[in-house]
Amino acid sequence: MRGLLSLEAMGAKVESGEIDTIVVGFTDHYGRVHGKRFDADFFMTDVASHGTHGCDYLLTVDMEMEPVPGYTYANWELGYGDFHMVPDLPTLRVASWLDRTALVLSDLHDPRSHELVEVAPRSILRRQLERAAELGYTAQGASELEYFIYLDSYRQAAASKYQDLTPAGWYIEDYHLLQGAREEHYNGAVRRHLSASGIPVENSKGEWGRGQHEMNIRYTDVLAMADRHTVMKLAMKEIADSQDLSVTFMAKPQMSEAGSSCHIHLSLWSGDDNAFPGDLEEGPLHVSPVFRHFLGGWMAHVQEVMPFFAPTINSYKRYQDGSWAPTRVAWSYDNRTAGFRVVGDGQSLRIECRIPGADCNPYLVYAAVIASGLDGIANEIEPPALFSGNVYQAAELPRVPYTLRDATDQFAESDFISAAFGKGVQEHYTHFFRNEQEAFNNSVTDWERWRYFERI
Repeated sequence: MRGLLSLEAMGAKVESGEIDTIVVGFTDHYGRVHGKRFDADFFMTDVASHGTHGCDYLLTVDMEMEPVPGYTYANWELGYGDFHMVPDLPTLRVASWLDRTALVLSDLHDPRSHELVEVAPRSILRRQLERAAELGYTAQGASELEYFIYLDSYRQAAASKYQDLTPAGWYIEDYHLLQGAREEHYNGAVRRHLSASGIPVENSKGEWGRGQHEMNIRYTDVLAMADRHTVMKLAMKEIADSQDLSVTFMAKPQMSEAGSSCHIHLSLWSGDDNAFPGDLEEGPLHVSPVFRHFLGGWMAHVQEVMPFFAPTINSYKRYQDGSWAPTRVAWSYDNRTAGFRVVGDGQSLRIECRIPGADCNPYLVYAAVIASGLDGIANEIEPPALFSGNVYQAAELPRVPYTLRDATDQFAESDFISAAFGKGVQEHYTHFFRNEQEAFNNSVTDWERWRYFERI
């Protein structure tokens, strides 16, 4: 694939001077990419085979990079040691948006046991995919990622405290080619750089907000898709920065605009065949028991895994009736009001979950999906009846949680979470999400000042 490089091919580019810097990265809980930039010669002679090290505090920090007390994985009492960053060489790629630079993602290993760090996001997904493989399944997926473009640079946006930013578009531009052409200097650059960097692009399109767009990349196996999703977000921010623009993947940057989602498309495969088609009739669909039980498990556990789908305070502002974001747990055929929209047929039959927001960590989202679906298969969990009509008006259906606090409470108390991911992961991420909630509780917001400063 164009942009992906074997170690031998990378060596040739290093020898010719085409590549002189190689970034070794991994994601933290927020999905941010951390890592180091290596001299390319040193990477080839040392890091490619032996890896490197990073401080384990990076899996315990908040958004401001402050170490948060209360984690058992890493803390001041343990001295904040190292984890071992092991490059996953199949992810080695040209980073064409950067000068003479390549990038590789890494797994995090414990330097003593040499096992995967249990609480690292990529480790969590790897373990769920291993469970699927033990049952004879692989998973194919795709992330549809939405974002807003602003004409302000990131530095200008920060200086203005992210107020009164100028969106790239000035009217709703869903599928609108004229407005999209005005933003092609950015979106076109993103498509070209992603395609040149081992991330095949399908399309970009205007979305239902001013300056809002969606970037669609080619589906693949789920681990590779989570990697593509991660690199795509990093590239899009860095490309925007190079053009003195800013993009945001906040789930709801403005209450007056549509939110930004990350629709997840997924199918389970047995060998070369999609395991979802079958002889069971479900409305216009012909599905297998595997499809029914995978969907049943996914739907049954969606509220327990919700913090993996919606990890921030802002995430829950997106779930507004009539806003294109799902508010209730239902499944339907080709119905965008449903949290679970089933599309395709035969080998293309797949489940689209419209619940995750653009602020999600893809490794955690896909891990939650696989764990939930496999539990459905193991326990033959049946989904509710296929829904027809406007889900927004179906008040009798279960609703997604209203707040991060509500979602975290369900996550923390769930026997399923403990069994699927391990008690250590459950406790670690419960602490992470509760700390995010506490950070908000300890802040005074612009909303409060506007509402109370004069009139209370």
